[in-house]
Amino acid sequence: MGKGQPSITNTIRTLRFHAGEMTQAALAEKVGVTRQTIVAIEQGRYSPSLEVAFRIAAAFEVPLDQVFQWAPPDAAQA
Repeated sequence: MGKGQPSITNTIRTLRFHAGEMTQAALAEKVGVTRQTIVAIEQGRYSPSLEVAFRIAAAFEVPLDQVFQWAPPDAAQA
């Protein structure tokens, strides 16, 4: 996979806002990762493991696909 648009996006920032403006540190504590990890995931610089992704969804009590979205690579680039 080359550089360009990330194929995985997320709605963590929006979900934190709707969860009473939860801080990144509070989410990190619930999930069991560092705040820096949450920052990197939220900014799309890091894709979490499947387990961490499920823990993030569980922290917000929403389905996984409400937190993370995947867009397949553009077939026209092949």
